[in-house]
Amino acid sequence: MPFPGLKDGPPEQIARILVRMPNWIGDAVMATPALMAIRQAFPATRLTVVANPLVAELFSFHPGCDQVIVFDKLGKHRGLPGFLRFCRELRRERCDFAVLLQNAFEAAVMALLAGIPRRAGYRTDGRGLLLTAAVPAVDKKHGLHHVDYYLRMLRQLGMSADDRRLLLALTPGEERRAVELLGSGEWVVINPGASYGAAKRWVPERFAVVADGLAAEYGVKVVLTGGSGEAEIGADIVRAMHGEALNLIGRTSVRELMAVLARCRLLVTNDSGPMHVAAAFGVPVVAVFGPTDHTTTSPLGEACRIVRSEVECAPCMLRECPTDHRCMTRVTADDVLAAARELLGARR
Repeated sequence: MPFPGLKDGPPEQIARILVRMPNWIGDAVMATPALMAIRQAFPATRLTVVANPLVAELFSFHPGCDQVIVFDKLGKHRGLPGFLRFCRELRRERCDFAVLLQNAFEAAVMALLAGIPRRAGYRTDGRGLLLTAAVPAVDKKHGLHHVDYYLRMLRQLGMSADDRRLLLALTPGEERRAVELLGSGEWVVINPGASYGAAKRWVPERFAVVADGLAAEYGVKVVLTGGSGEAEIGADIVRAMHGEALNLIGRTSVRELMAVLARCRLLVTNDSGPMHVAAAFGVPVVAVFGPTDHTTTSPLGEACRIVRSEVECAPCMLRECPTDHRCMTRVTADDVLAAARELLGARR
């Protein structure tokens, strides 16, 4: 099996591999099939994941890696001194091969300064000369799902990479913690936020209508999830609901969020990281899409439904809507409820 960029040693001589993961939770989940493909190609090799603090939590106890190293660019490793200090620390790992699933120039510089002799990744962000295996880039924003974008790079490197299944893992203790947080009964998750920007967020009052509708029709309980920056959105939904909701927005770690999602019957969400987390655990997902491209970042799985409105300006990929947000406001609560009923089946 040929591996471009590895001319100074066959794959069996690679003892340590570093994988630089993408910086967004959703992108990192969509990169898990690629991580498992690397594991399959190098089953006896020690595999280290490098990721930012939030993404790093996804890979605790993950079967695709042996070690997780946190790169805290906004904290401990802030600025050039922090970056150089991190690269010196990374050099001690003595990795033989770096696979850069992150597209940034910075990732290639990191691998180079860490003394990693073989460095593979897409030829993006002007970093081609820093890579020993520079794969010609494709535009992942149009037409190619992110999962396939990462797998394509590995195939170009000579690896077998056809399994598109997402994979995350929980411990029994984390599963018990989710039971403690939620209590008994069946739960539906409402995830109203989206880290990329306000343009991706559906109308909070319509999330409330959907939550009340599902609770009334199916006898489920409602839990709200999201980051601390989305607390105001959660409060708006709670005020608009006629029924009760357990509001966990800003109150869970990434690992706790994973466990909560895995235990629930359905997730109703915007295009977001939790959407992909739920899909990885096989949880049915109803996702509202507006400015982003559903063909490239849709949740994978048969039990997923995309709800969107066909408007001339979407997908625009903008963080903030410059006009009237029609791509989202034209999606009604009835549209989302209809998609949820398809997944939940006949009412109780």
